[in-house]
This record gives sequence, structure tokens and C-alpha cells, in this order.
Amino acid sequence: MTEQNTGHGPGAAADAPDPDDNRRQVLYWRLLARLFDHEEQPALESASLAVVEDIGLPPALLDPGASVGSVVQRHPELAAEFDGLMTPEPEQDGGRDRAAEVRRAALASKVLLNVFASGSGTVTAEQLARWQSDAEWFERALGCRPGELRGGRGGAGRAAAGGGTGVGPTGTGVGGPLPDLSRLIPAIGPELGSIEAGLVKRMRLREVLADPALAARLTPSMSLIEQLLRDKDNLSGVALANAKALIRRYVDEVTEVLRTQVEKSTVGELDRSVPPKRVFRNLDIDRTIWKNLTNWDPEGERLYVDRLYYRHTSRKTTPQRLIVVVDQSGSMVDSMVNCTILASIFAGLPKVDVHLIAYDTQALDLTPWAHDPFETLLRTKLGGGTDGTVAMALAQPKIAEPRNTVVVWISDFYEWRQQELFDSMAAVHRSGAKFIPVGSVTSSGRGSVNPWFRERFKDLGAPVISGHIKKLVHELKTFLT
Repeated sequence: MTEQNTGHGPGAAADAPDPDDNRRQVLYWRLLARLFDHEEQPALESASLAVVEDIGLPPALLDPGASVGSVVQRHPELAAEFDGLMTPEPEQDGGRDRAAEVRRAALASKVLLNVFASGSGTVTAEQLARWQSDAEWFERALGCRPGELRGGRGGAGRAAAGGGTGVGPTGTGVGGPLPDLSRLIPAIGPELGSIEAGLVKRMRLREVLADPALAARLTPSMSLIEQLLRDKDNLSGVALANAKALIRRYVDEVTEVLRTQVEKSTVGELDRSVPPKRVFRNLDIDRTIWKNLTNWDPEGERLYVDRLYYRHTSRKTTPQRLIVVVDQSGSMVDSMVNCTILASIFAGLPKVDVHLIAYDTQALDLTPWAHDPFETLLRTKLGGGTDGTVAMALAQPKIAEPRNTVVVWISDFYEWRQQELFDSMAAVHRSGAKFIPVGSVTSSGRGSVNPWFRERFKDLGAPVISGHIKKLVHELKTFLT
């Protein structure tokens, strides 16, 4: 006779399902159900509630209306658990800690659901602010700084730059390996930006702006700035004033980030033909001591200094002209904002003559306002087609000394008159001017470039820069310093 396994034989323990595995699956089934079907599943809700209470977590984690921030405010001990929640866990002696995986699954489900289940219908300023807060907790869970993936107030982020986040190939501790997060994270940022843009579009923005209390709740973001720039001609009075205040706040925040990047390197080589300025901050203490060692008095143990030495701080700089041409069509809003701010920063550097041109089917010379990105943005008109030849007609006369000129052209290069525009760009390149075609200078690095132009720029020896704005900052500093 063959012995049957009745659940009491030797193989019973090995075949029995692990209770923690079941708990984790319940939580993830609920997450998927909530994400793909807005109708509540009573059985999954009650089972998930039992799991959460059994592992000692607050039931508020299952409340779709509660933000992560509000849960943490009521339960501060959870803040540390959300930080780095989805980053690699160190190897545990004795295998997986299945109980810890269940706890992480409950917390991860909360963050994912709050961020990716954005609902439908009209969005209030309070709802947008809550989503932005939840998105920051999601970024923290991935090991990033708040705002880093969405390219807002942390626009100089590691992930967006394509440099990784210190997060390597991993299983996240929630049961089984996931894709390499160092590759996944740069793809998440644009999706977060897309969700945020959708929320902003669903807002009754004009009504919100007309109410100072509601407008004060808005958190500036690229999506919001885009909507404000598109609608600014339809605003007046209090609404227009609030819109301008939001744009100013965002510009100031991004300016601070970009200015730090620009100022990290020196500006030119030291000019030793210019005598050093004899002020205390330039005093070279080490050299002064070394040169006066012959005056050391061993009996009195004193060093008598008869000459002070100062550091040279004057640097050799050649006047440089920077011509920035920006496509202001609808697909290039992020680049328009970033490059306008960047141009203003370089306009503040010594001996850098900045010119700024924006175009769609018409070109606008914004040079008189290049030093003030806020005023520049208020003069732009987003949308429309694209005809770069009208911008080239404004840019070419500005190239007086090609060897001391850099032309930065920011566009997706989906042009009406391709060959004519490329021929004129190639002529600028051959003249000796530094020509830098840029496909995107966004905080997220997301952008599409016309393959026809991409290949021809590559053959010309001026490949398209695409990705994070840091790349453009590096190129400009290399040429201008």
C-alpha cells in the first residue's frame, strides 16, 4: 500500500504554506485591486485589516484618504521605517526574515497606493499638496531626496542625472528580486511628473488662484509652472498676482540649485601678472611662515616676520559671448524654464555676454531681460509650431567673434524646414563658434530628439546633449572658464 499524506506525515511541515507569505500576498492583492479597480473588495479589506493589526501597525495605513505624512505624524516611530523602505536589505543570517517582509509590504503598499492611485475628477489645492507630500515619501522610500525624482526643488538629483542613487541590484526584502533599482529609478521620475501634471490639469486653477488662502497651499512644481505660464494671459487681479508669486518662488528655488552647480568650478586660470590684493582673506599663511623661517628666534621661540605673502586671486578671462536659443513650443516647457534660469546665472558672471532667444514659428529676442528669469518667463508664449530658421536669423548676426562665442540650441528638433536649418547650424559650427545642440535640459532627463538631426549632429562632431541639466552646465563651464 502507498502511504497517503494526511497532513500528519513527515512531509506535512514542508508542504504547509508559510503564514507570513499568505499575509504578504493578501496585502499585495489588496494593493493591486485598489490600483486597477476603484471598487472596494470587502474580503481583501477585512483580511488586510487583520494582517495590519496582527503585526502591530496602525489601521490608518489602509485608509486611502490618509496621507503618509499624517500617518507618520500620529505614529512618529514609523518615519525611520519609510526612509529607504524599498532599498536593499542586508543579508540576514539564517535566510529571509519573513515577518519583516510582511511589515515592509504593508508600508510599501501605503506609499505606492497613495502615489499611483491618483483618482479622477476635480483636484483641490489641498489634494495636490497631499499627493506631492506622498510623492516625497515615495522618493525617500527609494533612497532619494524629497523632490529629487520629480525634478522640482531637488532638480539636481542623483537619479535624474543617470548616476544612480546608491541603490544597487536587489530584492527589496518584500519577497523575491525586483528589477535593478539603479535602472528603474530614472524611469520612475518622468512617470511621477506625468501623474503630477495630470493632477494640476484637473485643478480649477483659476478659482484656486483667486483665493489667497487656497493659492498659499500650492507647492510650486514644473507641472504647475507650465499651467501658470499657459494661462497667464487669462488671469488678472489677485489671481495673476498669486500666479506670479508662485512662478517667482519656483524660479528662486531652481536658481539656487543651478547657481551652486555653476559656481563649483573656478573661473579661468590665475593671472600672475596682476599683483595680489593685499587683504587679510588673501594672506598666504603657509608661504609667509616658510619664507620667514630664517628669522626664527630659538631663545625667545618667536618668528619675526618682515614680509607678508598673498595669494593671487585675479584670473585670466577672455570676454565670451553666450547665445542661448530655446524652442518654446509646448513640448519644451521644462527646458524653457531651466534654460531661462541658467542664462540668467551666466549673465551674472564677469565677462560673459549673454543673449537669449526664444522661438516657435516666430522668434523673440529676450536679451534685455536675460538677467531676470522671472521677467523672461512672463514674456514667453508657450505652444505653437516650430520653425528654427526664424531664430537663426536673430542668432547669426550676434556671432561677431566666432572663437569667443558659444551657441546653445535647445529643442527636440522636430522642425518644419530641416535641411535649411541644419545647413545654417553647420555653418555656425564651421565658423569656429562652439555649437552645442541640446535635446533636453530637464530635471528628469526625459526628452525626445528628432533622429534625423541627431545623426547629422553626430557626423558634424557636435553630438546632441540629452539628459540632465548638469551636462549642459559642465559643457558651458568648460568653454566659458
